[in-house]
Amino acid sequence: MIKQVGYLVLMNMSIQVRILLQNENGKLHAALVSNLKSAVNACFLMLPESFSEEELFHQIAGLSYSGDFRMVIGEDKSKVSNIVKDNMQHFRILYNNILQECPQVVYRPQQGRLEVDKSPEGQFTQLMALPRTLQQQITRLVDPPGKNRDVEEILLQVAQDPDCASVVQQGISSIVKTSSISQSVKGIATAGLMKTVSYSMKKLQKMSKGWWRKT
Repeated sequence: MIKQVGYLVLMNMSIQVRILLQNENGKLHAALVSNLKSAVNACFLMLPESFSEEELFHQIAGLSYSGDFRMVIGEDKSKVSNIVKDNMQHFRILYNNILQECPQVVYRPQQGRLEVDKSPEGQFTQLMALPRTLQQQITRLVDPPGKNRDVEEILLQVAQDPDCASVVQQGISSIVKTSSISQSVKGIATAGLMKTVSYSMKKLQKMSKGWWRKT
């Protein structure tokens, strides 16, 4: 579900870049571009009106970790920052055309700055471009049980809400949280309890090193 948005953690960055550079036609290329656009739209909604390339890419890379309980305990806190730092040029290649062509943003690559339309109309357009799964999750967060309002009506309400960014963040987090718990349970069942404990201890040691580097 969330891979429509969070797929862009870029663990397979070089593969994605090659696909785009080769201008391959077909379902794979179309799906990749759709995922890229979904990630951008979600991040536009969570970022301020003006921001840097690095802030955008950091937001994108963090999508799949938003709400993941494994980032609270057991994961290196600098993981997302390292992904962005080591792949800035790849991020630019992946997102350049999308940012240049998107009517919702003014992109100045030479300055590495962007300005996004934060008007209710602009945010509504971005909300309507989100994956259906995320739209439905936002609807469940905002719409009281029993009202059964139309999704478009609810998204219009969210677009005018000063807390729009927070609502989108909650929607993504709830999807990632469910996915991360499911994956961890499957991992325990597959690897066995003792192996999982041993792996977790190594993760904790790595996380503590990340904290020391920051301080």
